Amino acid sequence: MIRTLPDLAAALPKGARLLGLDLGTKTIGLAVCDPGLAVASPIQTIRRSKFTEEAKELARIVRDYGVGGFVLGLPLNMDGSQGERAQATNAFAATLVQRADLFGGWEPEIAFWDERLSTVAVQRFMTDEADMTRKRRGEVVDKMAAAYILQGAIDSLAYARRQAEAAAREDEDDLDDERDD
Repeated sequence: MIRTLPDLAAALPKGARLLGLDLGTKTIGLAVCDPGLAVASPIQTIRRSKFTEEAKELARIVRDYGVGGFVLGLPLNMDGSQGERAQATNAFAATLVQRADLFGGWEPEIAFWDERLSTVAVQRFMTDEADMTRKRRGEVVDKMAAAYILQGAIDSLAYARRQAEAAAREDEDDLDDERDD
C-alpha cells in the first residue's frame, strides 16, 4: 500500500525498521534504520536486473532486518513536477504492491520522500569531506544516497513527533491553568 510518510510510520509495527531505496537506472541503493527510527545506515547496492530478482533480494532484506515499510526516494524535477525518473519510481512502487506474492504475502507499505539533489549532496560530501577516490565513490554512492533519503524521512517524522508532543504539553498546561482559576 502506498501511503504518506506519517501514515506509514503510524502503520509500522512496533520495532519494525524502514528500508530506504534510491532507485537508479543501473542500481538500487539500500539503507535501513534502527527500530527506534533514529539513524539510517547504508547496507548495500543491488544491480538492476529483472524486477523479480530485485524483489527477491528486497524480500530477503525485509526478513533479515525486520523491515516493516519502504521509503522510496522520489526524484522530482526542480520545479516539483514529476519527470520520467519519478514516473519510473511510481511504477516500481506500484509493481512492488501488486507483486506481494514475492514477499510471502506481505503487502509492502511504501512512502515516497523528495530526493532532489540527494546524490549530488552525497557526492559532494564524499569528495570534499570524506576525500574518497572516484572509484570508491562509485562503489558506495547509491547506498549512501539511500541513507541520506531515509535519514531525511525519519528526521521529518521525529520533528513532527516533537511538534505534536509540544502541542500536547501546551494543551495540558492550558487545562492546568483553567483548573487553577
